[in-house]
Amino acid sequence: MSQVGTPVPHESAEGHVTGTAAYIDDLPRRERELYVGFVGSPVAAGQLAAIDIKDAAAVDGICCVLTHRDLGGPNHFGPIISDEPFLVADEMAYLGQPVVVVAGGTPDAVAAACRRVKLEYEERQPVLEIDDAVRREEFIGPRRHMTSIGAEDDAAFEAVFTRAKHTVSGRFHCQGQEQFYFETQAALAELGEAGEVRVISSTQNTTETQQVVAEALGVGMHQVVCVCPRMGGAFGGKETQSALTAVMVAMVAKRTGRPARLVLPRGVDMAITGKRHQYRANYRIAFDDAGRIAAAELAFYSNGGAYADLSTSVLERTMLHADNAYHIPLMRVTGQVCRTNLPPNTAFRGFGGPQGMSVIENGIEMIAETLGRDAMEVRRANLYQDGNPDRSVTHYGQIVRDHVLEEIFDQLAESSHYHQRRAEIEQFNRTSPTHARGLAMSPVKFGISFTTKFLNQANALVNVYTDGTVQVSTGGTEMGQGLNTKLQQVVADEFGLPLGSVQMMSTSTEKSNNTSPTAASAGTDLNGAAAVEACRKIKHRMRAFAATLLADRDKGLVASPEHICIAGGMVYDDRDCDPDAKISFGEFCNLARRERIDLGARGFFATPGVDYNRETGRGNPFYYYTTGAAVAEVAVDRLTGELVFDRADLLMDVGKMINPGVDRGQVIGGFMQGVGWVTNEDLRYDNEGRLLSTGPTTYKIPNITDLPREFNVDFIANPMHVKNIRQSKAVGEPPLMLALCVWLAARNAVSYVAQGQPFEMAIPATGEELLMTMSQLGKPATKLSAASGNGAASPSKAGAPAKTP
Repeated sequence: MSQVGTPVPHESAEGHVTGTAAYIDDLPRRERELYVGFVGSPVAAGQLAAIDIKDAAAVDGICCVLTHRDLGGPNHFGPIISDEPFLVADEMAYLGQPVVVVAGGTPDAVAAACRRVKLEYEERQPVLEIDDAVRREEFIGPRRHMTSIGAEDDAAFEAVFTRAKHTVSGRFHCQGQEQFYFETQAALAELGEAGEVRVISSTQNTTETQQVVAEALGVGMHQVVCVCPRMGGAFGGKETQSALTAVMVAMVAKRTGRPARLVLPRGVDMAITGKRHQYRANYRIAFDDAGRIAAAELAFYSNGGAYADLSTSVLERTMLHADNAYHIPLMRVTGQVCRTNLPPNTAFRGFGGPQGMSVIENGIEMIAETLGRDAMEVRRANLYQDGNPDRSVTHYGQIVRDHVLEEIFDQLAESSHYHQRRAEIEQFNRTSPTHARGLAMSPVKFGISFTTKFLNQANALVNVYTDGTVQVSTGGTEMGQGLNTKLQQVVADEFGLPLGSVQMMSTSTEKSNNTSPTAASAGTDLNGAAAVEACRKIKHRMRAFAATLLADRDKGLVASPEHICIAGGMVYDDRDCDPDAKISFGEFCNLARRERIDLGARGFFATPGVDYNRETGRGNPFYYYTTGAAVAEVAVDRLTGELVFDRADLLMDVGKMINPGVDRGQVIGGFMQGVGWVTNEDLRYDNEGRLLSTGPTTYKIPNITDLPREFNVDFIANPMHVKNIRQSKAVGEPPLMLALCVWLAARNAVSYVAQGQPFEMAIPATGEELLMTMSQLGKPATKLSAASGNGAASPSKAGAPAKTP
């Protein structure tokens, strides 16, 4: 029986529900282990003048108090731009930024010592908002540009807007989002007998953690091993930002020779770690009477926080997904990361894609409102068309091929009874004085691959033992997403074994070196392909040996490796009908070892066909696209702004699923995480840069009552998709962006209240945002324009560009 395509339970499911799956805080305490804490910057912006640690070091039970002077290497790191200090030496750039590391025998001693650290500093006025950063020209990295062919000439581009029958323009805002992983940032470090450092880290990126720890300690990477058995969630928040906790415990272990552990409290974790990036976007779109877009100009500004982290790459993916699933003939996209005095923002599921898509989706709603058309029809008219050279090329020059976007739209409209429900909503909104209902359908086209070419690689180590069991090690990290379960299924199928004969091992840099982060939805694509490559190397040797072993001159069977089958737990020649001629896989492995056949192999995979030029903004950054669409229906209370999510219908093309149960869970979970971003999750800071929403009492992630009352999830076959491991598709991130339909449905509900007035609405659509938007209706419009070529009155001239600082 094939394991691939079967919804087997998650390999750690039993441990998750019984509490036996160990996370870093659950690991038994080591002998003489130290507790680690740190003192953070008391201000969001300031200049550090002096650090006094004498009183802290004198606290009973304290073993060491460390500052930037105790680093063995340079005091800076960063995955793209190395601009972030491990510990503050001079400039304090965000509230809570680590300054002093304290280690002691008890948590109370560490807390007491932290209180006794004295910092002298000069406080400065922090920059917290994008608009302030733009005014002060506080930027990270260069301004980026992407321009479609034909949009390079300024005069020709402007002429399209001048001639357009209609234009819309405005400014769009979307807030950030907290990853809210269940296990906070955590690390445990211990020394080996030769002084080497072993770090057990809750990280998506074991290689980067190894490298950063080595740099901080001033040692070679060969003297550091990073291990990640599992994470209690990550969602991008542990791709780079797990580094600081790892460095702090490694510094303590190296200084004292004792094991050291740090697990951040929830409030501290939320206060000092980066989030999904807040964005502001200026836009203008030209279109015809049918809603067909002729040209679009989008200018993105992201809040990068105090340091670069991954912000420039996040912005790049925003720009690459500014079209979402729509062919826009002429397109200009610019982007700029803004530096502020907040913790450096970082990766989060979707990696900038959601923010890019939200702007064009908002624009399409405005187009529909301007024309008095159903937004679903406008979206359908603008979709990429497979096989049509005039409607299949993106603004960065990649051809969108082998997709079923139009089929998804048509099937979903029918299965969700979209048109019938639209008529019912029209009738309801004409008669209800207290509530407005909204309905929206939106697509997703999400590119799969790292946009940085060298990251599209993976290696795997597969060891087959003489009893016929298998161990698999890869650079992929398990954070609950089911990566190890899928890899276990793939490897079991390669050797024709039951699932229980394959064991996935903890991710470790001493077994899988120079690995990429488990991110970009490519964990299974990359690590699965590498594992298959290793399996096939082993099977090649096995078949050669088996051909000789099973050759039988009396039966006329000459040695022929191509006739050797390894399936069903047996090894046999498919020309031999004698059941006694079959050898059990375990027995065969034992025989092979005795004949000195290598039963281990390292596999390597590099994604083919990806090549993107950042300088020109053109190329093929993606191996393929995962696509889908969703319909959402909501009801908004006109008097309070309360939103009720009534129904969701999702339809996705995720290829041939390796594990339908895991993939379905990823679709539902990703979608609901996106629902949180567009509705209730609201990050609030005070004027000093202090996060006010630091826990579940003040920061509202979706709970069971936020699920739609009716929730339908289905998948569509796509016979054109024949690439990738087992013809599967990545499924981790794309479903999150389908949640935009919930925000769009809320906007649609408000449009009935607006009765033709142009309006802007931000993400998230909290009750406050909805109520304030509805309250503003009827007042003079100042934020946007919807203009027609016939000279209709509007706040700005038709075709005028969105103002950009």
